[in-house]
Amino acid sequence: MSINTKYIFVTGGVTSSLGKGIIAASLAKLLQARGFTVTIQKLDPYINIDPGTLNPYEHGECYVTDDGAETDLDLGHYERFLNVRTSQANNVTTGRIYQSVIEKERKGEFLGKTVQVIPHITDEIKNRIKILGKTGQYQFVITEIGGTVGDIESLPYIEAVRQLKWELEHDCVVLHLTLLPYLATSGELKTKPTQHSVKMLLEYGVQPDVLVCRSEHPIGKDIRKKIALFCNVSQDAVIEALDAPTIYEVPLLMEQEKLDEIILKKLHVNGLPDMHLEKWKNFLNKFHNPQKEVTIGLIGKYVELKESYKSIAEAFIHAGAVNDCKVRVEWIHSESLTEDNIEKKLKGLQGILVAPGFGNRGIEGKVAAIKYAREKNVPFLGICLGMQCAVIEFARNVLGLKDAHSREMNPATNSPVIDLLEAQKNISHMGGTMRLGSYPCKLEEGTLAYNIYGRQDINERHRHRYEFNNEYTKLFKDAGMVLSGLNPDAGLVEIIELPTNRFFIGVQFHPEYKSTVENPHPLFVSFVKAALG
Repeated sequence: MSINTKYIFVTGGVTSSLGKGIIAASLAKLLQARGFTVTIQKLDPYINIDPGTLNPYEHGECYVTDDGAETDLDLGHYERFLNVRTSQANNVTTGRIYQSVIEKERKGEFLGKTVQVIPHITDEIKNRIKILGKTGQYQFVITEIGGTVGDIESLPYIEAVRQLKWELEHDCVVLHLTLLPYLATSGELKTKPTQHSVKMLLEYGVQPDVLVCRSEHPIGKDIRKKIALFCNVSQDAVIEALDAPTIYEVPLLMEQEKLDEIILKKLHVNGLPDMHLEKWKNFLNKFHNPQKEVTIGLIGKYVELKESYKSIAEAFIHAGAVNDCKVRVEWIHSESLTEDNIEKKLKGLQGILVAPGFGNRGIEGKVAAIKYAREKNVPFLGICLGMQCAVIEFARNVLGLKDAHSREMNPATNSPVIDLLEAQKNISHMGGTMRLGSYPCKLEEGTLAYNIYGRQDINERHRHRYEFNNEYTKLFKDAGMVLSGLNPDAGLVEIIELPTNRFFIGVQFHPEYKSTVENPHPLFVSFVKAALG
């Protein structure tokens, strides 16, 4: 169906963490299932240029796209739901907006005008929103605005939406996500917070077209009628969003509520193509009806905030469904592990994943966990720093290089088996300067990695500064470690494995970023299969 590019804005009110990203991704999935081309972008109100320099405790996982953009974790949800790659254009921050405007001002592009929030900042925001629509690839661009209506930092974005609602006319709608709290003492859902949230949006000149109401209890007809009356929306545009057992249920819940039909109607798109969600429903059926269960320990230093490893946790869900099993992840803080307690802490695990990260904290616990996995022949997967720790452990305990380390943790080590990338040695700025994005890797035939992927040439996403030190290549190979994947251009070691073990593999890249519902990542699928025995 040929239509003008339509723009859908998703705002949030009452409280943060209501799930704007999941609602945006669910709506996108429904539109995609009807045959439309869709993409989603996230506008983040913080002044950081990107989340690359943010501690995971601050903002959860930093997600990386093929083109090397360090982005908000919501882009991971977008890709996992849609199975469509995102890019730099899909995540915009206030820092990037201001940086761009200031650079233009320095070049004299504003012809001596006083540079102001309106029109210069809002124009830049509108341009970024329209970039994806101008490519001609997408019929729908869904834009999620981070934060909550009323936040001072979100105001320029809301103003840009107000202007676009006038400029785009019938090609633009606003979906507002809000909360209906339940008061146990009176046994009722309260609509007042939603009314206040919409009132605030109206004060900024934006009338929402659709309200999606998060709730723990079903929303009755009377409540919908009341919300519609006080918030100036049609009754069928008050959508119930009940808590779901998994985020992957939300598209089906939104289908029941006819969210996509209401949005299409308001965008004057006539004639509904059929919905095709067979693959999605098949995945959910497997997810809800596992035949087996497997317990895998995730060893990391940020396990208190599970969103720090969001993509890994989701990749296990995808891989579990393929293997008809439930993957039970045991979150283990690497700082809690020592040589003395390792047996007690890891006993009973059927697989061990050592997670990525930066810095010295918790490193020795990761090394101890890898030694346990190697010696006990427990299936092991190391990602990025997890792979580097596997190299360190092997160097210390098999090669006999007792002070082996990474120069990141110990610059004075006499055995720097992990060293700084050559291209990184003269870099002083921290933001956006790592080895980022998709790079090719050539696999050696006959290896575990080759058998997993089923081909020689692969591409995976990276986010690191340090690498395997090629000066130690012969030592490692002679001792039985296989360097099964190399970057064909720079000769960097991308994958290490131990053929003496049932499943022991470490990868310098981040396979979790590319795992989706429709395309579970083969490394995770094989790892879970090995853990099942």
